[in-house]
Amino acid sequence: MRWLAVLCGLLIGWGGVAQACGADSDCRIGERIYRISLPEGTDPPVGAVVWSHGYRGSAAGVMRNMSLRRMVNDRGMALIAAEGVGGSWDLPNGPRTMDSTGAAEFAYFERVIADATARFGIAPDRLVATGFSAGGMMVWNLACARPALFAGFVPFSGTYWQGPPETCARPASSVVHIHGTGDGTVPLDGRAIGPTRQGRVSDAVAHYAAHGAFGGFEISVEGPLRCRTAQNAGGERLELCLFDGGHSFRTEFLTYGLDRLEDAGKL
Repeated sequence: MRWLAVLCGLLIGWGGVAQACGADSDCRIGERIYRISLPEGTDPPVGAVVWSHGYRGSAAGVMRNMSLRRMVNDRGMALIAAEGVGGSWDLPNGPRTMDSTGAAEFAYFERVIADATARFGIAPDRLVATGFSAGGMMVWNLACARPALFAGFVPFSGTYWQGPPETCARPASSVVHIHGTGDGTVPLDGRAIGPTRQGRVSDAVAHYAAHGAFGGFEISVEGPLRCRTAQNAGGERLELCLFDGGHSFRTEFLTYGLDRLEDAGKL
């Protein structure tokens, strides 16, 4: 009987390893995964930042950004690192996905949120979608197609391929877009890549402003950020913030975006 007890112990141990899920291990949902960094001393987290990585990135790579993790966790929020397939996102009109509707990715994010809120007790109404470069493109598509899935959106240095979709789902949500004026990878005015073209950031903002009935833009300077901000009757905020620089991300800029959503009563 001793061998049976040993075998049971091994199975329990293996089961624990298989169920491990956090910043250093994958949370598996079907064939896809995500990773999560939880705040200390806040159980459950007061919300979550859902990050979409750039091209050829990974959830593990996101978790190596300790500045990002500390900032999010210090707010009492979880950092959820989503992961595309093969380091890429299935974006509508992309150079490798021109026939895509994005439906597979929208379903993936819905599964991530369902799993994370159930597993870690995260409030589903306190989620923010953010990401950089191709991840910023993913965030814009989520803002258009699934605005009710998140309390707000903070895309960095990414926009729609070709241009905005004909229509977006209602009601519009809050979007704070941040972009470098000297970005040569995803230029503000777009650029051609293969058979398609990166869209213009101004077109994405103008389209969402019309879609959400946002009022006139007011100009402000917030440190290195030069921002244009508009609100609508529902209290949502649309903001475009530019900085002098290239294709880059700074944790302090995400702090600004989260603060703006909090000021608007979204967090």
